[in-house]
Amino acid sequence: MTYPSLRDWLFSVKTFAASMLALYIALVFQLPRPYWAMASVYIVSNPFVGATRSKALYRALGTALGAAAAIALVPPFVETPLLFSVIVALWTGTMLYLAISDRTARSYVFMLAGYTMPLIALPTVTDPSTIFDVAIARTQEITLGIICASVVGSAILPSRLAPTLIERADAWFRDAAFYGRETLSGQIAGKALSACRQRLAATVNQLEFLLSQLSYDHAHPEILARAQDLRGRMQLFLPIISALADPLIALRRDLHTWPAGLDALLTDAAKWFDAPLPTRAADIHDDAGDPVAESLRARVAALQPPHDALTSWEGALLSNALWRLGQVIDVWQDCRTLRALIAHEAGTWRPRYRHWRLGGTERFYDRGLMLFSCLVPMGAILVACWLWVSSGWHDGAGAVTLAAVACCFFAALDEPAPMVFRFFVATAASVVFAGLYLFVVLPKVHDFAMLVLLFAGPFILIGTLIPRPAFNMVTMLVAVNTATFISIQSAYEADFFVFLNSNIAGVAGLLFAYVWTRVTRPFGAEFAARRLLRSSWSDVALSAGAEPIDDQRNLASRMVDRLMQLIPRLAASDEHRHPSIESFRDLRIALNALDLRRSRRKLDGDVPAAIDRVLEGVSDHYARCAQASERQSAPPALLATIDDALHRVATRGLAQEAADAADSGTAGTADASAQTPPARFSQRWLRDTLHALVGLRLSLYPALVGQRPGANPTGANG
Repeated sequence: MTYPSLRDWLFSVKTFAASMLALYIALVFQLPRPYWAMASVYIVSNPFVGATRSKALYRALGTALGAAAAIALVPPFVETPLLFSVIVALWTGTMLYLAISDRTARSYVFMLAGYTMPLIALPTVTDPSTIFDVAIARTQEITLGIICASVVGSAILPSRLAPTLIERADAWFRDAAFYGRETLSGQIAGKALSACRQRLAATVNQLEFLLSQLSYDHAHPEILARAQDLRGRMQLFLPIISALADPLIALRRDLHTWPAGLDALLTDAAKWFDAPLPTRAADIHDDAGDPVAESLRARVAALQPPHDALTSWEGALLSNALWRLGQVIDVWQDCRTLRALIAHEAGTWRPRYRHWRLGGTERFYDRGLMLFSCLVPMGAILVACWLWVSSGWHDGAGAVTLAAVACCFFAALDEPAPMVFRFFVATAASVVFAGLYLFVVLPKVHDFAMLVLLFAGPFILIGTLIPRPAFNMVTMLVAVNTATFISIQSAYEADFFVFLNSNIAGVAGLLFAYVWTRVTRPFGAEFAARRLLRSSWSDVALSAGAEPIDDQRNLASRMVDRLMQLIPRLAASDEHRHPSIESFRDLRIALNALDLRRSRRKLDGDVPAAIDRVLEGVSDHYARCAQASERQSAPPALLATIDDALHRVATRGLAQEAADAADSGTAGTADASAQTPPARFSQRWLRDTLHALVGLRLSLYPALVGQRPGANPTGANG
């Protein structure tokens, strides 16, 4: 068992102090529900001051928006309960959709607005004349709690987010170093590697939300920009290192072709992955560079096969592997440098990895699943309101509001029902704790100081568990609900039957929310993964299709983002045909297709037509996969088409080299030097095209990497 750390105790004491301060001020100013100020402190508090500030700001905005909606909608529709129920459901569903669509801390504004409106509006339907007073009072109480949490969190030993960012980055580096070592040794399958892929992708996803809170931590804008760059490079590492595995395995295992010096190069690269990160600001200036990385690049260049060797399958594979290894070195050096710059808040950075696809900002959203996730809470609100109105239960509004809150909280999860059940259990426990305090402890309290002492023990103890992800939701709910259910006022008033009736309504609403969620969302992560795969196949077909693409950078960014969402949803296994490995290959096929679309415009002769046939075959294959919602085996005709294109590109490269040599021999020295750049330009495009075709062949036919392309496959597509 891991005991709470000093930071956990400090957070708990600070949160309790802020909650007592909020409660005291609310009692002094005689606010109608002072306990809401206390509960709000526990809702917004976070171990890190930046997260607390962002959550506080967005909760205040969301509360104000929800309160304004309640004031605007209750008076005109209160006389038509069913219509009003529909309006409440539509408001909550719309705000929830906006919240799910924003993966930053700003989503809290819409989430709060979504369930604050029914929280304020529904209890007042029996007396709509009080809606304005209730809305204003609720806003004041919540804002008071927000201010107290922010002030105490910022003034007393504030904890910054930047060190946590470094901790998350260091954990990513450990996993990435392990994954890199295994890949360089030829390993791509196994539960350990599958689990490592999941952790790497999950870390990248978590950093997106964390970075959205960093600006509230007084971080310098340059540090924010570098942190975003670091996350972008982390996101690229997995696809690039995975692309290196296939050619290495083919050379070592299937073709038994292993040039001298490659083993030593891979060994030294693996050692570099484990090398300590830069610890001095002077080590991360561009002038200092990274001597290990520069040495590795030089050795990669020295091993590159000549142009005439690219006509063989072994030469093409070796060239592809070395090209990918160079990209891995560039990305890893960028990650090391950026991590050090963030840690030391000093130094300069010049990116080593550059690619025309970098710069996209588009993210992937499964709009259909998001819409369905919002329809479930809407349906819960409608059915709960109908049951409430039909039964005539005076306190039934509490059941509807807590059902709405629970369904909204966990709507974005693949499997929300277990979390709703934990909400139900935590609330039931809170009712018991609140009852003990209300009827056993509070009758003996005669002043505020004694109240603080009696609250201190259990609330501080519970607060130490809030920073822990495994206990965060349950302990936060216990603290919030206990504070709310006790309903502390300036004078002691307690009626057992009133307490029981009102709080049973909330527990019943949560039980209904659990049953409703279990019935309406019986599927889980597997269903979401299948939808992500089908969407991925559609984008691969688009990447290879003939239709123009508005922004290839954003398309590439969307595909990488979707892959990062898919990997954590796939269980770890030992399979070589594991969906995560196949999904990386899908991404490489799409990116290679985009490279081919770009390079074909720079080539002439019969090469562009051969590339068009390859792209058409890839697009048709993935369109069939998307239509069938099932991965299909790549057709043999497409393999022949790719081999034909490989042959034509390699032959064109030899012809280009011969023509360049002839031009250099017949022209003068000055003319020869003038023609060298265009010659190199043409050869570069041919080599890039060859790499893209090799990547397609490896990804589409991983079981046939040992089968060499035919010597003269012309017409194989016919």
